[in-house]
Amino acid sequence: MKKPVVMLLYGGKSAEHEASIQSAANIVSALPQKYDVCAVYISRDGDWLFVSDIDQVRRAKTTALLEKRGKGVFLRPKNGKACVIEAENYNTLAEADIVFPALHGPNGEDGTVQGMLKLFGVPFVGAGVTGSAVGMDKDVMKRLLHEAGVPVPRYIVFTVESSSGIRYEDVRQIVGSPMFVKPANLGSSVGINRADDRNSFESAVATAFRYDLKIIIEEHIEGREIECSVLGSGINVRASVPGEIVMQRGFYSYDAKYGHNDEAELIIPAELDPKTEERVQDLAVETFRVLCCDGMARVDLFIREDDGEVLVNEINTLPGFTNISMYPKLWDASGLPVPELVDRLIALGFERFRKEKGLEEVKEEK
Repeated sequence: MKKPVVMLLYGGKSAEHEASIQSAANIVSALPQKYDVCAVYISRDGDWLFVSDIDQVRRAKTTALLEKRGKGVFLRPKNGKACVIEAENYNTLAEADIVFPALHGPNGEDGTVQGMLKLFGVPFVGAGVTGSAVGMDKDVMKRLLHEAGVPVPRYIVFTVESSSGIRYEDVRQIVGSPMFVKPANLGSSVGINRADDRNSFESAVATAFRYDLKIIIEEHIEGREIECSVLGSGINVRASVPGEIVMQRGFYSYDAKYGHNDEAELIIPAELDPKTEERVQDLAVETFRVLCCDGMARVDLFIREDDGEVLVNEINTLPGFTNISMYPKLWDASGLPVPELVDRLIALGFERFRKEKGLEEVKEEK
């Protein structure tokens, strides 16, 4: 019997390009033998390249090597499969039964790729268009969570058009000081800075606007930083054991997440009393459902030091999948090793596709 073919889609034009390469390596290494695999790499310039040697993916080879050896391709749907077509002579290089996006940040995690695959009629892993889009936009995300009664930190939003009206003193009155300034549509802590005074605030605002046309400024929560992985679909959604990030200095930056340093200590499972652990898990699942997510997500939360209140910071619908990333590590600690986790995510992608295919189409009346 022919094995299902999984297409790994990774790289991308976002600032999280290198993290995506590391995630792809971990996913390929964990892929159960009951699947075959092909890979399409998206360069920083947006070129789509076929990676004929999967070992290059597994070894997380550098961008330059992949761009030198890859064949330029595009995707085309055919009978529910994603076909990899060579751009030069239109040869079919591979046909995939399901796509596993390992793309982090804009142009991959924000619903753009999901919309393309949906239009193609091809199964894919992870959240759909709606969940991906609202999960990426921290402004829309927090508004939806607030409307649903999910506790979130105080925040204020500015667009590039309203940037002339940003005043440190006014913002401080709303969110307090210190504060964190973030691009609204990035992940992995890219472009995020802490501001303690007017000078650092103005610098942080300028940096955030380099990455996005909309920024979000949030209160600093004095307390514990907790993460919880979520897996499932519909009513069958469950949360992992929570984990805690303990920073030796600074905050959980991109370098702290993916660099080789000792800035961050990951405590898995987090040392929480049963009531607080249950609250964290319940809020993680509620966040997942409120934001119309599917398949997987990692929910980041805070626990206030003074009163123990649990707040939801954000959700990541395509969380890091590297060998040091919290999403797979939390599931491993919950009794679900990475190969079984990958298998379950693929199964959920097929399951959603079958359900959506069974829906009745609305036909135009003649």
